Amino acid sequence: MSNANIGKQAAGEVAAKLVHDGMIVGIGTGSTVAFFIEALGRRMQTEGLKIRGIPTSEATVAHALRWGIPLVQLTPQTRPDLTIDGADEANPKLDLIKGGGGALLREKLVAAASTELVVIADASKRVAHLGAFPLPIAIVPFAAPNLISQLKEEFEVTPRLRLLADGEPFISDDGLYILDLPFGIIRRPAILDKRLKVLPGIVETGIFIGLAKRLLLGHPDGRVEAVYPVE
Repeated sequence: MSNANIGKQAAGEVAAKLVHDGMIVGIGTGSTVAFFIEALGRRMQTEGLKIRGIPTSEATVAHALRWGIPLVQLTPQTRPDLTIDGADEANPKLDLIKGGGGALLREKLVAAASTELVVIADASKRVAHLGAFPLPIAIVPFAAPNLISQLKEEFEVTPRLRLLADGEPFISDDGLYILDLPFGIIRRPAILDKRLKVLPGIVETGIFIGLAKRLLLGHPDGRVEAVYPVE
């Protein structure tokens, strides 16, 4: 197992221990969350833990069901007590860039509805400033040509339409395209988030501000570090 995967697995296993009987748990998307799902499934099998999960992608639905985790939809009556999700980057305030897996819209909806969001990641995801990872935004497909041109003009950035291996556009579970924006250092993520979201055709950005309450960083030696927002 790679050093990154050792850290991801360790963080996922620690996160699974935060889940208590009877909880509704938001379940994120991605390789680190996959380890969380497996650890949670093992707890259900060995301890009789009873929970319900709210998945953030069809990939998460499939993996959770394989591990016997019962799933429900997000409604006013089924708001998550706890959500566990990954991140592509996290700064000291625990502002995040998410969306590398293309599920950023559902991830933000579930995170915003949750009592607590705990992020799990390997140690490489902690950064001083967001932006080395290109910022994903979810857009209406019809708007793509005009948005690409507008983003170039207004933000001096060259958007990249996310493509599949066969060259066709990646389409999210919600029928949206993903543009990846290589901004470089983002010093004011909250302001950038607002500026982007006023552009017609942008449904959601991968900037998550003020949602994460804790970051569990897994290190290559299997150690897990709990990190809290720095104001």
